[in-house]
Amino acid sequence: MTGSTPPRKRRFLKRGADSVPSQGRHGARDDERGSSDKGSASLEPTAGRPDLPVPVAPPAPVAQRRAAVFREKARDGVHKGGSRARAALAYLADRVIDIAPRVPVRDLATLRGQFPGLGPEQLADKLVAGAAGATATVGAGIGAAAMMPVPPAMPAELAAEITGVAAIELKLIAELHEVYGVRPPGSLAQRSTAYLNSWSGERGIDVGKPATFSSAVNSRMKQQLRQQIMKRMVRNLPNLLPFMVGAAVGAVMNRRDTRKLAERIRADLRRAQVPWDALPELPPLETPAEPLALGDVPKELG
Repeated sequence: MTGSTPPRKRRFLKRGADSVPSQGRHGARDDERGSSDKGSASLEPTAGRPDLPVPVAPPAPVAQRRAAVFREKARDGVHKGGSRARAALAYLADRVIDIAPRVPVRDLATLRGQFPGLGPEQLADKLVAGAAGATATVGAGIGAAAMMPVPPAMPAELAAEITGVAAIELKLIAELHEVYGVRPPGSLAQRSTAYLNSWSGERGIDVGKPATFSSAVNSRMKQQLRQQIMKRMVRNLPNLLPFMVGAAVGAVMNRRDTRKLAERIRADLRRAQVPWDALPELPPLETPAEPLALGDVPKELG
């Protein structure tokens, strides 16, 4: 075949060609190892030698680099979103704290004059029915405003609904305490803080155990307020459904939530209830300096 060497012309190694003893450091002859002068290649292992450059890892594939960038941006987005959510909850908690002392509350004498002939349970039923109807109206109003949802306006609509419902329920809690003869001691600001504590924990106040409620705003109460507001926001999300569906859903859910809250509060207050004939004469409740019109709470938030 063309290009192949005929067998007769092939060279064969001489027998005994490797009979010369090895003289190198690694068991090889110097003529096989090549030159070992300084600056030439060496057969010594290179791992751990500081005088040699560190081998550079090959660059990652494009897909891996893009995935790493995407993960980093997603992590930053989650962090920023969490920061904005915490800031929004803190703002709403501060708004609820600000409006609590401005909520007008009727004392027991005023309530008995407006609803003559009713006992404590019948009067409490009237208060719960009125508050449930008011919160249902707020939910329906926000749902109607969100008939054509605009994403930038949705957080403001939820905030307006939550603060409006909170004001109505704070008034209900305060007046239920009056009906059951369990008015918290202290000034207007201290009682308002106690009612805030009751609203955030969904529990009634036991005035016989001062350790069970707080009359000062602290970090624990603010945390409870943020948690309660977060629960309300999650439950109120369906109120933003379009085409008046949100109005119906908001009315039903707000009425249900207010009744459930009232049931828990009344169950606690019944255990600490003081009969009307055993109540000492209590001074009239102070009128807030700037009484809050409950229908104007959503307007204050725009």
